[in-house]
Amino acid sequence: MVTSVLSGVSDELDPRLLEHRRELTGYCYRMLGSGFDADDAVQETMVRAWKSFGSFEGRSSLRSWLYRIATNVCLDQLSGRQRRALPMDLSGQSWSPVEASLAAKRPAEAWVEPVLDRAVLPEDGDPAERAVARESVRLAFVAALQHLPPRQRAVLLLRDVLRWHADEVADLLETTVASVNSALQRARATLAAMGGSPEQRPLDDDSRDLLARYLDAFERYDIDAFVKLLHEDATQHMPPFEMWLGSAADIGTWMLGPGSGCRDSRFVQTEANGCPAVAQYRPTADGGHAPWALHVLEIDGGRIRHITSFLDLDNDLFARLGLPAAEELDAASGRTAS
Repeated sequence: MVTSVLSGVSDELDPRLLEHRRELTGYCYRMLGSGFDADDAVQETMVRAWKSFGSFEGRSSLRSWLYRIATNVCLDQLSGRQRRALPMDLSGQSWSPVEASLAAKRPAEAWVEPVLDRAVLPEDGDPAERAVARESVRLAFVAALQHLPPRQRAVLLLRDVLRWHADEVADLLETTVASVNSALQRARATLAAMGGSPEQRPLDDDSRDLLARYLDAFERYDIDAFVKLLHEDATQHMPPFEMWLGSAADIGTWMLGPGSGCRDSRFVQTEANGCPAVAQYRPTADGGHAPWALHVLEIDGGRIRHITSFLDLDNDLFARLGLPAAEELDAASGRTAS
């Protein structure tokens, strides 16, 4: 495993390499559609950089050199791999909110996976650049990126998200400026046709109030109040299941039916994929709670437009994301992420 290799050399890594870890993780996440694959890719990038650091002659900046390595690692990972998707990508028709909808399930590798903002977004810096970074990790945009051929994906990210010049991208990919411009034009056209271009939607005070009311209704399991916070045509995905719900009414029916085991859950508020998110801990038979789902919420026009609920069926999602274990929750509120 790359992680074990890196753990043996971490004390020897030049601190200048580690300074770029977070932005490289964000880049690899957009390329690969999985925060966990991105972590592996960055680990591999660091190992390769560590092994070659003595021969790095500074013909380019250290940052550019690391991006070159990371891009090659991602292209290697993507070779021969099927694209990741969200449930709505697989079918244009929503499912009925009944137990039988859970019959269709796919492995984790089939789905775009979540990432916490703190793992990929800059802590400070230019507000405009941070806004672009936030929008470019939204689930719909990341899912749309997966439709692009890997090299087009890299070109679009380097040019439109990271704002590299065409000649810099051409040098990284060892191609021509004309080729870069052509790839960028095709990538932009594909995303525009899919409606996958990122939009800047800051989390304002009204959105924070909506999130507080969402949590309150969910905690009380007041489904009437919960549904009123959703757009009528709100959708909900539940990877790893193929099913998705296509209206506020269906979401309410689901929560009072197959999803009723979520009553009396506890929650931790966080941020994921550039959006407000809620980690849910569902009651267990012994009176405790266990990690159940990370809900990523997309807010539009004062109501919730999309809910993507990443279910922790294998009991490792929360741990891999660095979310608190159930026993670590504060007994008083359970709302503030550690």
